[in-house]
Amino acid sequence: MFPNFSPGPLGINVPFNEAVQLAVRFGFGGLDVSIAELQQIAATQGVEAISEQMARNDLQFGIWTFPFPYRDDEDSWRQGLAELPARAELARSLGAVRTSTYIAPAADDRNWEVNYEFHLARLRPVAQILADHGIRFGLEWVGPKTLRDEKKYDFIHTMEGAQQLAADLGSGEVGLLVDIFHLYTSHTDVSEVRNLSNAQVVNVHVNDAVAGRTADEQIDFERTLPAETGLTDIAGFLQALDAIAYDGPVTVEPFNQRIRDLPPADAARETAESLQRSWQLAGLNS
Repeated sequence: MFPNFSPGPLGINVPFNEAVQLAVRFGFGGLDVSIAELQQIAATQGVEAISEQMARNDLQFGIWTFPFPYRDDEDSWRQGLAELPARAELARSLGAVRTSTYIAPAADDRNWEVNYEFHLARLRPVAQILADHGIRFGLEWVGPKTLRDEKKYDFIHTMEGAQQLAADLGSGEVGLLVDIFHLYTSHTDVSEVRNLSNAQVVNVHVNDAVAGRTADEQIDFERTLPAETGLTDIAGFLQALDAIAYDGPVTVEPFNQRIRDLPPADAARETAESLQRSWQLAGLNS
């Protein structure tokens, strides 16, 4: 596994070449990218320009951001599906073979059974297109009880539920995005990660929970840098990932206003330092 830089969750909005330079400057091994932006670069400069820039800076691709909201109206979903093969082909040609999306944990308009069928119908063709292009697809469950309390019907909000949906999509390339915050808020011990395989884990997010709140009181978009409050077991989490030989990106997703308010270089530096601390706590070589 490698420390990965994802500008968006840190409030950093810079073009690809500047994101590359920030990743290199602060010692990240990988970078999340926008596939739509890479399409534009490929159209004007060629695919090789992207590959050469990543290789020259010894960077791996983390994930490419899932490019359309599958939950929206049917016309938007169909448009996204129509555009997906070209995007997946570009990603495959670059060696960017991971993407992921989240599963909303509750709804007002669909009970569990109806919502499950909705997700199968919307995501099966997505999963098949991605599998046809050799792209791994991660599903993220969302744990906070505070989100479910706002809605009429509960939906998938545990690792077990996300695993079942991944299996039912049936493409063979669908796995999990495992976020330590969602393990914590769904009352799942990090040791459960040892029951997964590397093939099942597409992507990983790390962060910490907010002090002064129980697991059930945590709010989804209020978190801290990993190893900041100690509420989540970052050492045990990374050790579990190491035990299953996870070989993908480990990305900080703090959703923290203090970090968002920092200049980009400072936000990137603090994020890199938090990953270094996390690796040290786990007794691993970064």
